[in-house]
Order: sequence, then structure tokens, then C-alpha cells
Amino acid sequence: MQRVNHTLLTEFILTGIPYPPRLRTLLFVFFLSVYILTQLGNFLILVTVWTDPQLHARPMYIFLGVLSLIDMGISSIIVPRLMMNFRSAIKPILFAGCVAQLYFYHFLGSTQCFLYTLMAYDRYLAICRPLRYPVLMTAKLSTLLASGAWVAGSIHGALQAILTFRLPYCGPNRVDYFFCDIPAVLRLACADTTVNELVTFVDIGVVVASCFSLILLSYIQIIRAILRIRTADGRRRAFSTCGAHVTVVTVYYVPCAFIYLRPGTNSPLDGAAALFPTAITPFLNPLIYTLRNQEVKLALKRMIGGPRTKSKV
Repeated sequence: MQRVNHTLLTEFILTGIPYPPRLRTLLFVFFLSVYILTQLGNFLILVTVWTDPQLHARPMYIFLGVLSLIDMGISSIIVPRLMMNFRSAIKPILFAGCVAQLYFYHFLGSTQCFLYTLMAYDRYLAICRPLRYPVLMTAKLSTLLASGAWVAGSIHGALQAILTFRLPYCGPNRVDYFFCDIPAVLRLACADTTVNELVTFVDIGVVVASCFSLILLSYIQIIRAILRIRTADGRRRAFSTCGAHVTVVTVYYVPCAFIYLRPGTNSPLDGAAALFPTAITPFLNPLIYTLRNQEVKLALKRMIGGPRTKSKV
């Protein structure tokens, strides 16, 4: 049998998302604006939660600060590379850079899944067990839970990166996507990817399904508790508190399920769906959690206004 000498790849070319050439400048400015506003908005929330004594010791806002940090990270590893697609020349990404991008995206993305679950559980305790909430969810416990989410996310990201890049890649090197993600990269492997696709489907499927099921269970209990509130104003405030979280979770989980829970498919809609967890959700989180949260808005006023505002509040 004749042996074929394959040259392993040292770089990949990300083709990006398809777009009309006449919109190149407009799309570049749009995603640049989204990236800048994402970083500024999440950094503002992070600083506000960290510096305000009324927020940084409360579990809900500890989780919110961690969420802002994750959003800044996901946006930074994806959006700048996406914007390069709208320049005249497409620059390749090194093999090691592709590994790092895939690892950090799945590390931060899975951590975000776990964090959304913790935030739903926190709201469940606050609304359904209000008298025991200070005992059941302390600042120390919430910090430990958030740390556990980081560790679990790191393990998940490492598993996916190792499984994906243990395979040989010998050409072609054009990734039909705007970042190095598992389905797009596996299509270039010079080996059978059946095991990888199965493990990816099971692993990500378990994370998404279990987290989403726990969130759904928490909110079923929350809705039942809210409906037992006698005053209309009390129900409105409770729904308003949880509405932001439900919105974000929906925008995040639906595209993820569409992308990863359909093994072997290659839909042109995958790229559009991936824009939500990588660019849109990190941009929307600061708006949703500040505009719908009176305590965060008051903390922002205290931080911007200084001693005078603090004394009035």
C-alpha cells in the first residue's frame, strides 16, 4: 500500500460571514461599535458592583459581576477577529491561535451556562424562600459557586480543545466560519471525526440540557410563587426582576442548541446563530441588567455623583 505524505497545517484562514461587498465599511463600523459598547457597558457594571458596598457583598450582584467579566472575555476573543473579515485582505490565524480561540470560547461559554443556572437558583431562593434566603445563599457560598463554575468551564473547554485538535489537519485550511469552532474545524480534519462529533454532541448536549432544565424548573417554581402574590405591584416587581434573566437565557441557549445539537449538519444559518452568544448577548447584558434593575441604576448614580448623591440616597 502506498503511503501518502501529508503536511500538517500551521495556520487556518477564517472566511468569516458572507456579506455584500458594498456593506463592508458599514459592517466593520457596526461590529466595532458593538465591541466598544460591550466592553464599556460590562466594565461599568463590573466596577459598579465591585465598588458599591451595597452590591458587592450580595450574591445576585456577585454573579452579575462574574457575568460581565465573561461577556468581556467572549467578546474580546471573537469580535475583533470577526471585524478583520471586513478588511480588504483576510489574515490567517495560526494553528496555536485557533486552539486558544476554541478553548477560551468553550471555557467561557460553558462557564456562562453554569452561571445562568446559579442566577436562576438565586432568584428561586430569593422569591420562593425569602425568609431563609440570607442563610441559604450567603456571599461566601455564592463566591464558591461562581468559582466552581469557572473550574467546570475550564475542564469543559480543555476537553473540547484536546478532542478537536488531537486529529491531524493536513488541508485544506479554509474554515467556513468567523471563528475557530468545533463543527467548522472538524470538517477540515484528515481523519474520521465520528467519535468527536458524538462526544461533542453528548458533552455539550448534557451541559445545555441540564442547565436549561434546572433553569426551567427554577422559573416554574418562581412563576407559581409570583402568582400567589396578592398585590399587582408585587407581582409586577417580581416579574420585572426575573424578566431580564429569562430574556438573556433564551437569547443565549436557543442559538447554542441550534448550532451544536445537530451533528453532521452544515447550515448557512449557523454563522448567523453564532452571532448571538458571541456578539449580541454580551452587548445586550449590560443594557438589560441596568435598565431593568433599579438597584444597579441607583448604584451608578452613587458612583458617578460622589458623596453628594450618596448622602441624598
